[in-house]
Amino acid sequence: MELQESETGFYYVGTKRANITKLVNIYKRGFASGNLNKAMSELTRKDHILPEVICCESRLGIPAIKQWADFLSRHERLAHIPFIIDEDRMTAFENNLFIRSKTVDDILNLEEWDENSLNTKIRFLQKFKTRTRELEKLEKKQITNRIPGYMHTVLRRSLDILISGAALVVLAPVMILIALAIRIESRGNIFYISKRAGMGYRIFNFYKFRTMFPGADQQMAEYAHLNQYQDSELARFFKIKDDPRITRVGRFLRNTSLDELPQLLNVLRGEMSLVGNRPLPLYEAENFTTDTLAKRFLAPAGITGLWQIQKRGRSEMSEDERIGLDIDYADKSNILFDMWIIAQTPQSLMQKANT
Repeated sequence: MELQESETGFYYVGTKRANITKLVNIYKRGFASGNLNKAMSELTRKDHILPEVICCESRLGIPAIKQWADFLSRHERLAHIPFIIDEDRMTAFENNLFIRSKTVDDILNLEEWDENSLNTKIRFLQKFKTRTRELEKLEKKQITNRIPGYMHTVLRRSLDILISGAALVVLAPVMILIALAIRIESRGNIFYISKRAGMGYRIFNFYKFRTMFPGADQQMAEYAHLNQYQDSELARFFKIKDDPRITRVGRFLRNTSLDELPQLLNVLRGEMSLVGNRPLPLYEAENFTTDTLAKRFLAPAGITGLWQIQKRGRSEMSEDERIGLDIDYADKSNILFDMWIIAQTPQSLMQKANT
């Protein structure tokens, strides 16, 4: 069912009229189908205009949607298009399965998103998917002679699993005490969970112990004038020295880097490595899509890395210096270099500045 004429549009798989109307108001043109098989047939026609986004209702079921997502990822013309699931009536179990299997680009309740916010979200996902594909092609060309690519990957992953698994067991009592301290001082979640972009712009849930008062993310605009990174026309990082949003327990956790311990779970799950470039919040990562800046995403996302051991906690560190160190690590990344960084990390853990 074609809805209206224009140069670009959307494809919606489902029957919710409110969602279709919202997408029509954004794109003016769209296609909708009640089942996945028909949608697959239409999208693969060579004369079919490619949509800017593909949306699917969760009621179609996990097996069918996973098969559909696999089809999209393997199709040359469709792989770069953001694929979103409408989470209306989705159970928590289903939501977790989709997230863990990385089936889709995002899960949204479309009814809760206004047209402007939804359009911004889709543009953001388009940019990430395009850069991800470009980086994947670039990675294939950059085969290092230091260690064969597959050996480097196997050794890194083996060390990550061994060290993170052992650390989680040994540090479990400490983590329990930290959780109790956070809960006693202020109400709210024990863990701070946010979407981050890691290697190849891969988006995942990033874990830390909560160090700020609840609602701190909503106060960023209020404290924007305190941002340390304002030395360029477009500040790509956001960080405040002596941040007033930090709790007393949070300040101690940050000064000792104990707030980073839950990231061992990210390492164990394969979303991060022990050493690498810090995964960025999506609002920061969106500014790293030029060819030069995007190079930092060729390296794994890590708990510790080159800029942490060389510049961590120093107020004079500029945005350009940090980006330069990230790119430098991406160029030099190998097992021996990682082991050197791990050996240098302890002396930087007891940092005094609030980062």
